[in-house]
Amino acid sequence: MVTDLPNDAHDRIAAAIAAAETRTSGEIFCVMARRVSSYRDVSLGWAAAAALILPLGLIPLGFEPAWIPGFADSWEAAHLASRDVSTGQALGAYAVIQAVLFLVVYLITRLPVVTRWITPRAVRRVRVRNAAMQQFLAHGLHVTDGRTGVLIFAALADHQVEIVADEGIHARVDPSVWGDAAEALSQGLKRGDPAAGFEAAVGLCGEVLATHFPPRPSNPNEVADRLVVI
Repeated sequence: MVTDLPNDAHDRIAAAIAAAETRTSGEIFCVMARRVSSYRDVSLGWAAAAALILPLGLIPLGFEPAWIPGFADSWEAAHLASRDVSTGQALGAYAVIQAVLFLVVYLITRLPVVTRWITPRAVRRVRVRNAAMQQFLAHGLHVTDGRTGVLIFAALADHQVEIVADEGIHARVDPSVWGDAAEALSQGLKRGDPAAGFEAAVGLCGEVLATHFPPRPSNPNEVADRLVVI
């Protein structure tokens, strides 16, 4: 996973955006997020499921408190209370096993590679999309003249990219165009060259914007030409 950008990456991406916007009245903005969610709730869910389900496999094996050091005494309890004592010991031992399983599974699932593996793709996609929309709104791409703002968004830890186009252009462009731009960015990230990926995606988005939204006589730069890393 890419964690650091080359020293010239920001300048290269800014230059690519500026060049693309000379041919259009649209606006392009780039954001790279190291992580959009901790997915702590996913880890908690797996840990809770493991703690509830896995210990049940011990019952057919004849689980006894003696399996856990400290839960069995060498002396028998009085006859009338022995059943209550045994039941209490069994419940206590079972609870200890559940607690240990919960902790172990939770810690394992907090490893970044494991977290990504156990998190459903649909969950990652939704959270990346929500993060992209938040950035789209936060940087004012929804209030550009003509509603022609385009956000190019990459989520590194999630291995997801998103292209968000405002309604002014989205309705007039084949969705496959945005898919091509997203694929170009993905390929750059896979090669370990995010700057090249963003440059390629910016170029493709710029071509679409130039086709449908050529520059106006007065063509102010409404959004800064830059990459934001969060």
